[in-house]
Amino acid sequence: MEKVSFNIDGTPLVGDLYKPASTGKAPAVAIIGPMTYHKEQAPTEYAKRLADRGFIALAYDSRYRGESGGEPREWENPAHKVADLKAAVNYLKSRDDVESGQVSILAICQGSSEAVKAAGELPDLHALATLAGHYRDAEGDFEWLTEDGYAARKAAGEAAAKKYADTGKVDYVKASDPVDVNVGMPGDFVFAWYGPWADRGIWKNRYAVMSDADLLSFESISAVPNIKAPWLMIHGDNCFLPSAAKRHIGAIAPTTKHEVVWNDTPHLSYYDQPDVLEEAADRISKWFNNANTSNHSGLGAA
Repeated sequence: MEKVSFNIDGTPLVGDLYKPASTGKAPAVAIIGPMTYHKEQAPTEYAKRLADRGFIALAYDSRYRGESGGEPREWENPAHKVADLKAAVNYLKSRDDVESGQVSILAICQGSSEAVKAAGELPDLHALATLAGHYRDAEGDFEWLTEDGYAARKAAGEAAAKKYADTGKVDYVKASDPVDVNVGMPGDFVFAWYGPWADRGIWKNRYAVMSDADLLSFESISAVPNIKAPWLMIHGDNCFLPSAAKRHIGAIAPTTKHEVVWNDTPHLSYYDQPDVLEEAADRISKWFNNANTSNHSGLGAA
C-alpha cells in the first residue's frame, strides 16, 4: 500500500493506494464509500481485493473526513464528493503506472448516487460499478425520511448553514445513534455497524447539521441518462431502497452497456462479510476487464 495525496480546489485529499503484485501499467479504480465513510471501512476491503485481481485501487477520504482536509469537519456535501471523485479519477489517470484509458469507479451505498453523477460528467470513464446503492430521488428521500421528516431536516440544515455563513459556528449532532432520530443516520441497524468503528477511533461519530441543506438538495436520477460508461449495478430486495434502484435502472440510456445483479444479500453484508466481498470483487473485476466487449443488459440473479 502506498499513501498518496492529491488536491481539489487547493484542499488535500489523502488516500491509500493498493497495487497488484505484478509490475508495469495496470488498470485502476477509484473507490467511494457510504454516507460519512472513512476510507478504512468498506473502500479498503474492496481496494485490497481488487489489487489482488490486478487493479491499482484507490481508497480515499472525501473532503471534511478522515485524513483529508477541508472545513468544517464532518460536513456531508454530495456535490463536493462528486468533485472529489472526479479528482480521484483524474489523479489515477495521471500516474505513470496506470493505464490511463482503463480507470473505473466503484461506489458503495450512498457513494453510488455521487458516482452516478460523476460518471455522467466523465466522458472517458472506463466503467462503473455500484454496490448496495443508496440512489437519490424525491420518492426515495420521502421513503427514507417521510415527507415531514425530510422537510424538517432540510429546514434545520438550512438554518445551520445560515448560522455557519453568518458566524462561522457549526452545529453538530451524532452521525449515528440507535435511539435518537435527530442524527445523520438514525437507527440501531446503522449504529450496530458504525458504532464499533467509532469505539476503535477509526470513524468520527459526528455530523454537521448544515449537511442536510446540501444532502437533501441532491439527487442522482437526472444524471443517469448521461452515463456512457458500462455500468454494473449490484442490488436486491434486502438492500436499501430497492424501489429507488429500480427507478435508476429504468432511466439508463438504451445504448449504455449495463448489467443488474439482483439478489437477496443483506445490505451491510456488502461492507465487510468476507464471502460476499470476495464474490462481489470477482464480479466487479470481471466487469471492469470486459467493459469493452459487446453490449448486454438486463436484470439477472446472483
